[in-house]
Amino acid sequence: MTFYSCDNYLDINDSPNNPTSELVNPKLALSAAISRPYRTLATTANELGNVWMNNWGGNVNQYTSAYSTEYSLQVDNDFYSGIWNNLFVYTANLQNIINYNSPDYDDHKAIAKIMKTYYFQYLVDLYGDIPYSEAHDPSILNAKYDDDLTVYRNLYSQLEEAIAMIDNAPLNTIAVGDEDPVFAGDMAMWKKFANTVKLRILLRESVYAQSHADSQTYLNSKFASLAGADFITSDVTINPGYNNGSATQQNPYYALYGFDTAGNPGTRRQVVVATKHAVEFLNGTEPNTTFDNRISKLYAPITGGSYVGVIQGTQGAGNVPPALSFLGSGLIVGGDQDGSLMTLAESNFLQSEAVLRGYMSGDAKALFQSGIQASFDMYGVSANYASYIATSNSISGIGWDGTANKVEAIMTQKWIALNGINGIESYIEYVRTGFPSTGVSTVAITPTGKLPKRLLYPTSELTGNTANVPSVSLSQIFNQGAFWSVP
Repeated sequence: MTFYSCDNYLDINDSPNNPTSELVNPKLALSAAISRPYRTLATTANELGNVWMNNWGGNVNQYTSAYSTEYSLQVDNDFYSGIWNNLFVYTANLQNIINYNSPDYDDHKAIAKIMKTYYFQYLVDLYGDIPYSEAHDPSILNAKYDDDLTVYRNLYSQLEEAIAMIDNAPLNTIAVGDEDPVFAGDMAMWKKFANTVKLRILLRESVYAQSHADSQTYLNSKFASLAGADFITSDVTINPGYNNGSATQQNPYYALYGFDTAGNPGTRRQVVVATKHAVEFLNGTEPNTTFDNRISKLYAPITGGSYVGVIQGTQGAGNVPPALSFLGSGLIVGGDQDGSLMTLAESNFLQSEAVLRGYMSGDAKALFQSGIQASFDMYGVSANYASYIATSNSISGIGWDGTANKVEAIMTQKWIALNGINGIESYIEYVRTGFPSTGVSTVAITPTGKLPKRLLYPTSELTGNTANVPSVSLSQIFNQGAFWSVP
């Protein structure tokens, strides 16, 4: 038990295939099994998404080569490889919980299924075909790659199984408590979260279904089974006990983009600044926009109170403002701040889109505006929501009534709501729908004029799983994404 003392409560065996992991019961393992993959999602994946979606730029006044590869789009097999490597390694801890040889932990196992699905969806979305059916099996050194559509269907099934496990848990099932860093053992909330992840999985396939009849039949069936389902009613956050006691116990987002325990800037604090596009979009100076109070939470004003961003790819004295806005107080709160797994705003936008596409009943506009309100509420600027709706509603691209293609309005507002929080989700939704069109950097080398549709498989797979890893070139990633990506 000493290993799980307060100094190590955020840790778990770095090697999930270590035999000692079999001796750690689900109650002891759950917190770290959920939290470790989150570190990668909140930092590495989030940063890439925010850069590619033109929210974040590099502080070229201090770091001349900041984001040069991200801007150029000339990626290689080592580009953001931590997304693949870490999500695969650390989700094995969730699989260990699922496989634990005891009938007394059904609720813990259901949570592990939900969270493994949550993380694996991002692997499919970013890479397409992945090892899945043979993943996390220590007896298989070179796992085969599974078709991404097949994996997606199984992910949905895993969520169904998780909900069934919760509903049918035996009376002697060990209760989940504070070891759950998300809902503290509230299994009703876990079911709502599972339903919301289901909704996101189904909507990813919706554009693909427009030209594939079998997919449309599948979606119709699954959406019918979701009729009347409860979705999340508040932000889904994660906090296994983040605090300022040590660097490893701080919220990983804050530790990287905020400050260390001594108050010194984190390693990315001075690097990340606002982009000119994001600032002008939010302060209403870009065409088809209006002033958005959330800017005061997303970015920090420079001396004088104004917000200033950089044009991605621009460098040189005289070309970049001498002072740029860093990340704001709504994102950089404290070492003990909650992490974000899914916002209520995102859930409402998902529901709005599902109603709009005819898959669910309801009021798409009301759900859309509820998504905006949830974002305002999250940042503590709810008093400004009504005026924002009044001025934005008729504006094309951001307002419901003013936008011909309502999907564009939904995706643009989702992009604003996820700015800084989950940039990789915004990027994935851009690949799926084509919205919002935030542009590429001034130095981007792209045959399509757009962002890539996926990432390259990492070097670790090319060297360690050579016989199975698909061959994908740099040129292909601009045209070939996951099965659901738009042409």
